[in-house]
Amino acid sequence: MSEEPPSQVPGTPHIETSIYTKEQKDKKLIAGLLGILLGWTGAHKFFLGYTKEGVIQLIVSLVTCGVFGIVGLIEGIIYLTKSDDEFVATYLVGRKGWL
Repeated sequence: MSEEPPSQVPGTPHIETSIYTKEQKDKKLIAGLLGILLGWTGAHKFFLGYTKEGVIQLIVSLVTCGVFGIVGLIEGIIYLTKSDDEFVATYLVGRKGWL
């Protein structure tokens, strides 16, 4: 019989700790929706400050008649499935440009 240690002492409130601001975390939802809805334009890239990647996405999408827009859709889904802290660490602090 193994006993698991309690994750929290009963009667104490759970305190959310994060080193990131609410404004940074709010960008996840906006960037994710932009990626899903307007991914072919690179709007999510421009919103996150990735100008070079946004221009590349827009040009390649125009040349391929929007086929490259699937990348924006996938990125939008990835953004929304990451935790707030993971999103901020990867895309805002770590500046990961693609997927």
